Amino acid sequence: QHFFTNATFSLQIKDIEVLNCEYGKNTIKFLRLHREGKKHFVKEVEVCAHLRLTSAQEYLEGNNSLVIPTDTIKNIVLVLAKKNGIPSLEQFAIDICNHFMTTFCQVVYVKTYVQEVPWQRLHEDGVPHIHSFICVPDGIRFCEAEQCRNGPLVVFAGIKDLKLMKTTQSGFEGFYKNEHTTLPERHDRILCGELFCKWSYGECKDFDFDCIWKKIRECILEAFAGPPDCGDYSPSYQKTVNCIQMLVLSRVSQVQVIEVVLNNTFYNVVDMKNLGLNNDKEVLVPVEAPYGSCACTLGRKKFFEAQGHMLRDDRKCQFGLAAAQGN
Repeated sequence: QHFFTNATFSLQIKDIEVLNCEYGKNTIKFLRLHREGKKHFVKEVEVCAHLRLTSAQEYLEGNNSLVIPTDTIKNIVLVLAKKNGIPSLEQFAIDICNHFMTTFCQVVYVKTYVQEVPWQRLHEDGVPHIHSFICVPDGIRFCEAEQCRNGPLVVFAGIKDLKLMKTTQSGFEGFYKNEHTTLPERHDRILCGELFCKWSYGECKDFDFDCIWKKIRECILEAFAGPPDCGDYSPSYQKTVNCIQMLVLSRVSQVQVIEVVLNNTFYNVVDMKNLGLNNDKEVLVPVEAPYGSCACTLGRKKFFEAQGHMLRDDRKCQFGLAAAQGN
């Protein structure tokens, strides 16, 4: 028996407004190997590519005549990797957007997400190995590129799954209290969290994306930790997030908007009195759930004034959605 009845389809297409429809291929994983004589270079990436077409007829009418199969999308990504290589994640995402925009007249919007597996070249006694690598989980680099037909190519980049810890120079005091407050004030605690950071370059320009990404990562680490001989005091996770953003914006002029999300890991000191021991915050256990999370998005006023308030609202939505998805 069919579940649907005629009444189910009483609405007509003319009564419906399509707000958004897109499709694509997710989790296209591959390794791109580049050889220069005996020395090898690797980029292992995961790509998601989505398209929006001139018509929604495939959704509304079941007419697939304009639909580029997702298997074709996958093959195009692999062919571009073969032909162009991956000079940088951002440039590869730009290449994908450009290809779909210039090749298919029915495509009106392209969005590409690329993230990299963190392979690093092995070193032995300071000497780099010519063809061996190690996967180091010190944050995952990613980027996005999106373009509407007759519109600018916009590039985002970021780092996620970056785990950071400082064992002192952090506290949390003076917070609001009521009858439900049980958290004691602390002037010396461990600050530990997993960081997600995403920034926008605005319209695409001829940037050295690799250099900028490394500089921003250095800013993140410096703002989190402070000077190596003494550190900087953090009164809250929120203030640490702001310090990271302000340092990036002050040093990297190409960044127009930056979002940082910091999910914290709390550590409890183990009570060892029953074991006849005084535990001076030397043995602690992590509290993995529930965990606190704080987020903030900052942008340059001049950028928003140039783009208009509509762009500000759109960007906030996009940044928030990406953070929620972990992309």
